[in-house]
Amino acid sequence: MIQGVCGFIIVYLLVNLAVFAIYGLDKKKAINGEWRTPERNLIAAAVMGTPGALLGMIVFRHKIRKPKFYIGVPLILVIEAVAAFLVITKTDLFLQLTGI
Repeated sequence: MIQGVCGFIIVYLLVNLAVFAIYGLDKKKAINGEWRTPERNLIAAAVMGTPGALLGMIVFRHKIRKPKFYIGVPLILVIEAVAAFLVITKTDLFLQLTGI
């Protein structure tokens, strides 16, 4: 089980790094007046890597004035955290992770 958890963490970090990069590239395109990533794609990326999206919003000061982002992305994080908590505590995954 440890290998599975470590693998998940590595993949999760890589996905969040990619989402962070997507937000940074879109900000760069916005500054240069180039073609932009559609907002629906940025939101979809945020669903896959919410911490990366939030960090990208803060570091690059990108999409911080749009309610769909400054409300939506933190809301996605809360929903995902609650879902993860429920999955871990309501299944035997909690027992496997803690070794109880």
